[in-house]
Amino acid sequence: MAVALSPPQGDGLMSNEAALAEVSIDIAEIMERIPHRYPFLLVDRAEEYRANESIVGIKCVTINEPFFQGHFPEYAVMPGVLIVEAMAQTGAVLMSKTLNVDRAGKTILFTSVDNCRFRQPVRPGDVLRMHVKVLRARGGLFKFEGKAMVGDKIAAEAEFAAMLVETP
Repeated sequence: MAVALSPPQGDGLMSNEAALAEVSIDIAEIMERIPHRYPFLLVDRAEEYRANESIVGIKCVTINEPFFQGHFPEYAVMPGVLIVEAMAQTGAVLMSKTLNVDRAGKTILFTSVDNCRFRQPVRPGDVLRMHVKVLRARGGLFKFEGKAMVGDKIAAEAEFAAMLVETP
């Protein structure tokens, strides 16, 4: 499903902002689409979903995240591997919604990460925006490009893949 974007007009057509708002994904839908739960659910909401193309996941980073107790307590920094995991979870939401996955007996697993770079620390109070774009998709296998942003700065970037698998 591609969202057709058009300029605001008085003839009933949606504005770009209204069209994008329609494809926002709240926490309830995220929890229906991926199996992760606290303390490992790292996407609070998603927006700008475009089926089989892209999504932006959002994580509001707070000081009461359990990993901050032991990860540099004097200078709290979100672990880089969790930033990558947040991008992967965002990609899983995109896959699940695009493929309309029925989670009964199926799950989406992270399969690879390439060209990962960490550019700046993510700290309590930051809003982490994971821009995830589909590079290739074939059946239940997707390859993504992700950029985790804080404001206009890249915190981390990577290419990664995930696949839909049957679970017992």
